[in-house]
Amino acid sequence: MQPHDWSRVLTAYRSPILSRALFELTVTLLPFVTLWVLAWAALSVSTPLAVGLALMNAFFLLRLFMIQHDCGHGAFLKNRKVGDWIGRVLGVLTLTPYDVWRQNHSTHHATSGNLDHRGTGDIPTLTVRAYRPRCRIWRLRYRVLRNPLFLFGLAPIYIFFFQYRLPVGLMRAGRRYWLSALGTNAAIASLLTVLYQFDGAEVLIFVFLPTTLLAASIGMWLFFIQHQFEDTAWKHDSDWNVQTAAIEGSSYYDLPPVLAWLTADIGAHHLHHLASRVPFYRLREVLRDHQALTQCGRVTIRESLKCARLHLWDEATQRLVPFSQARAETT
Repeated sequence: MQPHDWSRVLTAYRSPILSRALFELTVTLLPFVTLWVLAWAALSVSTPLAVGLALMNAFFLLRLFMIQHDCGHGAFLKNRKVGDWIGRVLGVLTLTPYDVWRQNHSTHHATSGNLDHRGTGDIPTLTVRAYRPRCRIWRLRYRVLRNPLFLFGLAPIYIFFFQYRLPVGLMRAGRRYWLSALGTNAAIASLLTVLYQFDGAEVLIFVFLPTTLLAASIGMWLFFIQHQFEDTAWKHDSDWNVQTAAIEGSSYYDLPPVLAWLTADIGAHHLHHLASRVPFYRLREVLRDHQALTQCGRVTIRESLKCARLHLWDEATQRLVPFSQARAETT
């Protein structure tokens, strides 16, 4: 079956289910709040225990981001306005200005895997041909950007704590995006101020930061694997289309059931790009009904660890390759 045929098949799964949406929100938000309170209370007993609970809570914060993500696609609820406000409220917890993120993310969906439209909502990816003639300093800069310590350590901190404080990418697109960014900032500042007034800096350092930083790093890893695997696909404008880019350029990160649930099945990313209006809580249903889709771009956890060593797109072999291969072909 061709990618555009699969796109039509998936339209049957686009209808949100209110009871399921409310259930998913409840079983995510309630444990998140509970673990937050327990971690806060644990500060008076054991700081390591508090940090441990906060780190566990990172998965529920990540899941809240995935619900916000579905709201941004109009997939979580039939009522788009209610979904948008749920997304905006969750954006305070995830440090993400909802309207800014939603607009930039729609650009990502419209350009993912397109060599002629890189740069919005994706991980910097150079072709081998573009990398070779660059000067040594420029190459060093790109190597730093692609280094796992930067990608999954420093980059998430920069994105969630600094970049998202302004409507980056939409600075001149109108006041709506400034209101989104500054309104989210004000709500975050108010929440953190209240927490500080109650228990000082400890609750911010040992509860808020561990939860947020780990969730951001895991989210960055998932986003990386969703598009940065060896057999992914990058095409120029003339050969690119949304459906093919979804099937060939997005992975199916085949995670164990518990991790798949905690990450809201975002691992089925090829399905999400193929039909972004399908709610995340129906993606498993799609995979059950259409086994052929479980083999498209499948990446296991073991295989995913090797992806961090891939850095450049080789147009000759149509694969992501490490820096070493580019050097070998140059000599």
